[in-house]
Amino acid sequence: MNAQKPMPVIDEARDRERAVPVDRDTVLPQGVGTGAKRGSGRVFVAGALLLAGGLAFGVWQHSRAEAEVKATAEQRRDLILSVRVVPVRANDAMVAAKLPGSTEAFEAANISARISGYIAKRYVDIGDHVKTGQILAEISAPELDYQIAQAQANLAQNEASLTQTQANREIANVTWGRDSKLLDKGWVTKQQGDTERLNLQAQEAAVAVAQANIRAGQAQLEVLLQHKAYQRVVAPFDGVVTQRNIDNGSLVQADTAGGIPMFNLMHSDVIRIQLYVPQDQAFGLESGVEAIVHVPEMPGTEFRGTVTRVASALAPGTRTLQTEIDVPNPDGVLTPGTYCEVELQIPRKTQSLIVPAEAVIFNRKGLSVATVENGIVHIRRLTVVRDRGTTLDVSDGVKDGDQVILNPPVDIVEGQTVSPHAVAAPNA
Repeated sequence: MNAQKPMPVIDEARDRERAVPVDRDTVLPQGVGTGAKRGSGRVFVAGALLLAGGLAFGVWQHSRAEAEVKATAEQRRDLILSVRVVPVRANDAMVAAKLPGSTEAFEAANISARISGYIAKRYVDIGDHVKTGQILAEISAPELDYQIAQAQANLAQNEASLTQTQANREIANVTWGRDSKLLDKGWVTKQQGDTERLNLQAQEAAVAVAQANIRAGQAQLEVLLQHKAYQRVVAPFDGVVTQRNIDNGSLVQADTAGGIPMFNLMHSDVIRIQLYVPQDQAFGLESGVEAIVHVPEMPGTEFRGTVTRVASALAPGTRTLQTEIDVPNPDGVLTPGTYCEVELQIPRKTQSLIVPAEAVIFNRKGLSVATVENGIVHIRRLTVVRDRGTTLDVSDGVKDGDQVILNPPVDIVEGQTVSPHAVAAPNA
């Protein structure tokens, strides 16, 4: 067997010197490896200290903010809030209404012809004031005179026929009166007796026919005479002529439906005004309520009138009440067809209270207000009747004279102490 060679001894220090050249003049400090470990430990400690400091600072800031909030809350609780208040007031006993209207003549009529013919004479023109029965125009109708003459002749003929028929009836009556006695004794045949009796009845019927013809002739003559009277066109009432559509020589037709009238006549000594009162102002309106009328073109002038007619129901489409007002106009200053404004003082039927809209609190509980009594806040719920924009009409929740807070803070609560300062209430 070959002898086993001994393993070479490796000098580790020598190998390190060979692998890493070392400057023999450089002297390494003692404990180089231990120093590196100590440096990383110091960094860790410093980071932990910074983190702990940050947490401590955050806790301090939070505690400080919480203390400030508590201090502010306590200060607010101790602070007496200054508020503006206005009194609640009741509505007036009268409702003031100002409404547009239009003037109309108290009476107006279109004057048309009742017979056909030509205008022989026109006596009035536009703007003329006329009296009842005054002649406005005359119509020439010569054929009407001939019709009247014919009717008079027919009447005379019927009267003569009646006289003749009455004579025949008298003869028949005498004959039957004599022969009826002879018939009972057998001196006259029964056939002759029947003939004379029936002849008397026929003559009596003829007399009735003649009398009816006379009455018919008289009625026809009356119609023609009335037409004769229509030749003179007269005013049906006192008034003023506002239209004139004919002149001398104009041809007019009688009773033409939809035709042009001869004249238009209006009675304007009293002016009638029609207007429509809204539902919220209509209740309480009745005849006798006074009205004041203003015309924009006549500033400073008032015309006083009275409500004379009120419709018994509101119009379904507009919820308004048709109303008529009569205004005396003896001097004729007001003319029909004029736009005007009417002021009414209507008695209020249902009383309510006025609350400023600035005082209303709206939340999930509904509408309410904050009232102040002896410096203490009380929250009152409202029952609203009508919203007028800047104010509300309410029927419940407050009473006349209550002080309500304007623009109350959102966090105002029941029982809070406040310092009220009165201000002027807004107009309704």
